[in-house]
Amino acid sequence: MNPTAAPPAPDTTRPHHRIWPKRLPRELAIPDTTLYYNLEVAAARFPDRAAYLFFGRPLSFRELQRQAEAVAGWLHSVGVKAGERVAIYMQNCPQYAAAFYGVLRANAVVVPVNPMNRAEEFAHYITDPQTRVVICTADLAAIVASANAAVPQAQRVAQVLVTRYADAMPDAAALDPADAPPAAMDAWLRADPELPAGCLRWADVLALGLAPGPQTAQPDDLALLPYTSGTTGLPKGCMHTHRTLMANSVGGGQWGHASPETVSLAVVPMFHITGMMYGVVGNIYLGSTSVVLPRWDRELAGRSISKYHVTHWTCIPTMIIDLFGSPNYKSFDLTSLTYLSGGGAAMPQAVAQRLLDEFGLTFAEGYGLTETAAPTHANPPERAKLQCLGIPIFGVDSRVVDPLTLQELPVGEVGEIISRGPMLFKGYWGHPEATRDAFIEFEGHSFFRTGDLGRMDEEGYFFMTDRLKRMINASGYKVWPAEVEMLLYKHPAVQEACIIAARDAYRGETVKAIVVLRAEARGRTTADDITSWAREHMAAYKVPKLVQFVDALPKSGSGKVMWRLLQDQEAQGAAGA
Repeated sequence: MNPTAAPPAPDTTRPHHRIWPKRLPRELAIPDTTLYYNLEVAAARFPDRAAYLFFGRPLSFRELQRQAEAVAGWLHSVGVKAGERVAIYMQNCPQYAAAFYGVLRANAVVVPVNPMNRAEEFAHYITDPQTRVVICTADLAAIVASANAAVPQAQRVAQVLVTRYADAMPDAAALDPADAPPAAMDAWLRADPELPAGCLRWADVLALGLAPGPQTAQPDDLALLPYTSGTTGLPKGCMHTHRTLMANSVGGGQWGHASPETVSLAVVPMFHITGMMYGVVGNIYLGSTSVVLPRWDRELAGRSISKYHVTHWTCIPTMIIDLFGSPNYKSFDLTSLTYLSGGGAAMPQAVAQRLLDEFGLTFAEGYGLTETAAPTHANPPERAKLQCLGIPIFGVDSRVVDPLTLQELPVGEVGEIISRGPMLFKGYWGHPEATRDAFIEFEGHSFFRTGDLGRMDEEGYFFMTDRLKRMINASGYKVWPAEVEMLLYKHPAVQEACIIAARDAYRGETVKAIVVLRAEARGRTTADDITSWAREHMAAYKVPKLVQFVDALPKSGSGKVMWRLLQDQEAQGAAGA
């Protein structure tokens, strides 16, 4: 290729190109560098600016880089090699970013783990990616130890680095009332539980100040292994490189009018691909400031937006609904907000209209998956459509095809959404067959099958209508029924179980378990027994909120449980209620 030649002209034949914002390029020049280089640049440009604010205490870009280097030096000292996987297991806090960039500086791969996972679930994140080091918070160290003890000796984690949320907080006496968390949250954040044997404390590692080895990672090396589930089996790791993550790091800021002057609210969980892209990756590329909340609390969110003049907030619609439900919401100053975006669940029309009427804010919904490093589609903020996925973003080509014939469908017809673009993952870790099944050849290119059913209007905006994949969306948390069923089968009273979605006024959908009890448990085991057990063995958002006992589950001629029939019956019952 001639390096002096002009780049090829972008495709302009798709419907959304006719309404493409004039301020935006059609495709991006993605930096040929690693994510860690973004932190080096930000620390050089803005050394004393706050990268993060945590209950009022700033962490500067210079200090964030220092902590990341110290973590990398320690990882090097305990034998972590290039390409090895390191799990990060914590709620949102500045240490999350320091651990993330420390792992990348060590040329290793981040495995983000949902902090709501229990020991039975966490064990998979030890054995599947062959994790040998875990960085977690003190409240989760016992879960790591319990999971570690349950896996074969040869597969166990060798090193556990533990931090406390209080390590990044101001002292209680210095806490501004506007930053003060609720009493129960404050007690949790400042807790100092006794750690399992062998754990090393965060402060001690930083104090060592060990120098990392040379940087050898390249843009196409593996950087992140976030896990997603599917219709069968345990969660699978999505292989993302520095380059695939860089695409949305660069694009997010341009799309949403962001800059180094941006102040964002980082409350979507950082383990989740959306929270990670906007609270750990994209913000560092920009050199902007993020106000971090470890968990959602509407009063704290409202006060934080008011005090720090938050300009950008990527969220889940239920957060907006909850904020509006606060008796104090009219006292919050939300006038600094200039860009409000999100996804995971549809924004109700009435709430979106209220945002527009009261604050002049358009909620710009987007759409993406773990496999696509968050968005492939987004609504241009200056031309958004409500309850819409948006248009394909920079360099993305999306189509609607017949799921069986894989032929493209006309405008307005419902089919499976397929996409290609620079943010697409490289496949599922250790699952070549699943990787092959996830892609199709279409018009000479490889497209990813999203498993979501939707339609495209005449202007190129996409709308979701249903799913091909079996999945429950509870307030933006994706629950995969097969995974919950596998856990429920461990209950001594459960003979069979089928998980379906039930309508929920607040969460959108919630988890319902249809259970066949073992003979000896019938008349003795209650729905509360099932849910209480589930709370101890699975993440809270996966716990069935509804339990229905039946004598038998409907099965096909091949013996498979007919979950679609049960799902349809539930939907019909809800419609008739």
